[in-house]
Amino acid sequence: MNYTRKPEMREVKLKNGFYIEVYNKGVRNGVKIRSESKKAMDDAASQYASYKEVIILGEYKNGVPFKDDPADGPQFNPSIAQ
Repeated sequence: MNYTRKPEMREVKLKNGFYIEVYNKGVRNGVKIRSESKKAMDDAASQYASYKEVIILGEYKNGVPFKDDPADGPQFNPSIAQ
C-alpha cells in the first residue's frame, strides 16, 4: 500500500514588486500581497488597515528586500493600521 505524504515546505521566492503583509487581528501568520507600484502598495495598505493589521515590507528585487538605506527594514505603520 502506498501512502501519500504531505509535501515538504520550501522557502517562497518573491517576485519583483512592492509587498505588504496582512494579518487578522491577534493572529501570528499573515498573507503577503504584491503590488506593481509603491502607490498601489500604499492604497492596498490603507484599504486593509480598517479591519486588519498591516505591515509594509517594501520593495523586493530578485527575492531580496531592496533598500536604499540599510537601516530601513520591514516596518509597522500604526497610522495605517488603525
